[in-house]
Amino acid sequence: MIAQTSEETIELRVDDIAQLFHTLDPFPFRERDLDREAEEYIVGWARELSGQPAIRIRVHHPDTDTQAKAALVLREAFGHYFADRANATQRDINELFKIGRWSLAIGLAILITCLLLAHVVVGSLFGEPLRRLLEESLLILGWVANWRPLEIFLYDWWPLVRRRDLYRRLSKAVIETRPIVQSDAGIAASQHG
Repeated sequence: MIAQTSEETIELRVDDIAQLFHTLDPFPFRERDLDREAEEYIVGWARELSGQPAIRIRVHHPDTDTQAKAALVLREAFGHYFADRANATQRDINELFKIGRWSLAIGLAILITCLLLAHVVVGSLFGEPLRRLLEESLLILGWVANWRPLEIFLYDWWPLVRRRDLYRRLSKAVIETRPIVQSDAGIAASQHG
């Protein structure tokens, strides 16, 4: 597979359209998963594009009847695959927020418990130097318990949203297929070889 890209177009050149899809997947092209290498290439180049909503994927393939028939389902296959990836990423986002909510509930409960222990129990049982050390330790423990939920709600979801949005853009990409016509010189060279 040889590939290149222009401004808002991702160009692929394949010897067989089937090489774009996972070979072990028994479903027809329109329902198959993309080959991991093909997906990584397309997604990698799509990330490099300007962010305009429209992406064009141009697939150059041999000029045969078999390849022409396979090319007819590429739009549906790419759209289906990337829409599924966007939906899976949305499920990941939902799961992350669910974990974040549970983590936050646990973290806040620990923080409140630590604050109560620090002010009520430690203050009445221990003398000044040890009391101050235990109060600060409990306060630190309470805030550390909230580290993960804060990380989820402040940072972790951004990359997932960007990936979901990219998959959505790719699911709506304009798919073009272009047969590669062998030149007369190429035919002559192959006949003399």
